[in-house]
Amino acid sequence: MEIGFIGLGKMGLPMARRLIEAKHQLVVHDTRREAMDKLVALGAQAATSPKDVADRTETVMASLPSLQISLDVATGKDGVIEGKRVKRLVDLSTTGSQMAIRIHDLLAAKNIVQIDSPVSGGVGGAEKGTLAVMASGPRSDFNLVKPALDVIGKVFFISERPGAGQTMKLANNYLSATAMVATSEAVVMGVKAGLDPAVMIDVINAGSGMNTASRDKFPKSVLPRTFDFGFATGLMVKDVRLCLEEMKAMGLSMEVAEAVGRLWETVIKEMGPESDFTSAIKPIEKAAGVQVGGKSRQPISK
Repeated sequence: MEIGFIGLGKMGLPMARRLIEAKHQLVVHDTRREAMDKLVALGAQAATSPKDVADRTETVMASLPSLQISLDVATGKDGVIEGKRVKRLVDLSTTGSQMAIRIHDLLAAKNIVQIDSPVSGGVGGAEKGTLAVMASGPRSDFNLVKPALDVIGKVFFISERPGAGQTMKLANNYLSATAMVATSEAVVMGVKAGLDPAVMIDVINAGSGMNTASRDKFPKSVLPRTFDFGFATGLMVKDVRLCLEEMKAMGLSMEVAEAVGRLWETVIKEMGPESDFTSAIKPIEKAAGVQVGGKSRQPISK
């Protein structure tokens, strides 16, 4: 299948590489030439702009870091919307449902189909092809692109309604964000009381408290103090903010979500947007005066 792919960052590059390895023919674009060169060396063709990609392929995929960039790439000057050949845009980014609907409506005016298809699973999932792919859009177009999406992960058809995939993604990432900070608070409490954090994680994972943070993030990134799980704090905070906005727009209960949001605002303020999101435990450790994992389990000064 001929596929255009725009956005070759930490998530986009491995997804695009997997598509090439699966024998799909890719036309790629990124603002960084070195990112394109890596895929050109594997057989992809480089494009000069999103419009150029959309001039050369009927199906364009995009994996982009922010709402504004997603909007610009899809509908701005030299964007996908100006392409001569494009028939559908598969947006793998996380934009929230309101932006997804906005992009959908603008593309629809040019007879371009939007398949809203955010993914979850981090860089590791993108590299292994184990992402959760949450697609919404016309069933016929979804069926057409599903074989390509199958290359990057487990594909779920959410709805034909624009933005439905985004709602699913935000619900998922809200739970992931909650698990990370809640597990951090629980383990810090135990370490403050003198418990071994490694034993705590083993017990939690054998009991009813097991979650994605205790199962994956703590053993791989927190206990060894590497903080390199592969998902940026800035991206997690973006997702939490979008989820809060969506909940508010629906008039929903937000007691837990607002508390989680406040914790993540503290994390991004103290750790910065480029930090790995597993470093969310550090402000909690600092406030408690302890360190979880690593060679030393002694209390640390505030």
